[in-house]
Amino acid sequence: MNVVVTEARLDLVLAHNATLGEGLLWHGGRWWWTDIEAATLHAWKPGASGPQFCRLPDRLGSFAHCRSGRVLLGLAKRVAIATLGENLELTQLQTLAPVDAAEPRTRINDGRTDRSGRFVFGTLNEAKEKRPIASFYQYSTDHGLRRLALPAVAIANSICFSLDGRTMYFCDSMSRRIQRCDYDAETAQVANIRPFTQIDHAGASPDGSVIDAQGCLWNAQWGAGRVARYDPEGQLMAVFTAPAAHTSCPAIGGEGGDQLMLTTARTDLGRDALAAQPLSGSLFGLRLPQALGVADALFEDQGDTP
Repeated sequence: MNVVVTEARLDLVLAHNATLGEGLLWHGGRWWWTDIEAATLHAWKPGASGPQFCRLPDRLGSFAHCRSGRVLLGLAKRVAIATLGENLELTQLQTLAPVDAAEPRTRINDGRTDRSGRFVFGTLNEAKEKRPIASFYQYSTDHGLRRLALPAVAIANSICFSLDGRTMYFCDSMSRRIQRCDYDAETAQVANIRPFTQIDHAGASPDGSVIDAQGCLWNAQWGAGRVARYDPEGQLMAVFTAPAAHTSCPAIGGEGGDQLMLTTARTDLGRDALAAQPLSGSLFGLRLPQALGVADALFEDQGDTP
């Protein structure tokens, strides 16, 4: 059976120059994202001239908003919790757990809360040879840091969860395929690893992903300048393109839950590529025909007090 794939172009929403924009989330009436290489957390309210930002002591791979109002940070080699001021200034920072302390080649990369409010994240190998030495972890206040029994990867990405929280999606970006597994949040147990979808675009690698209200997965495809939507069985449904090759993380939110947004990056683009794609590093988006946004669970941080 031939499947009709919908195609559309994303519009420029916020001109920006992120070196490596990632981790996009809608929370509290603002879009939040990290510029990893700039060690900066950004927050932008639609209609404002530009984002507020918070400079951090290390690169921020991923983050989550906490039930207390604080922000959980996946800094390069540690999970930390931050208190931010009214203008996003850093007022307090507490380290919760070191990560891969004995392995200098890795840093924290993609991550988000599972449906029960535990933080699940992966690391990546920063060394040039990109051997699969990185891992996936879960951090919670009740159990601390636990490594997930998933295969080692070079670049952990695409972490998201089914609506019922029982399936975890993930990838090694180097493999060009997204996988899924059974997931138990309480025990941090995983099982039944199986393929979800193979990226069909030459030169593209799977980056950040998010699940929508219909259980479909949206994946930003690095190198292809696009976001792809897949049905719950992994069948390609739609492709949304942006004038920036390095598309990195999609999110669905906005006041009506019907705004698709996307971060992009300038890193690894040469002078000619940047001249041809001057909006790289900006936020792109479009209005969807229906509300599909599903908010990430707040991190349960009542047990962590600075």
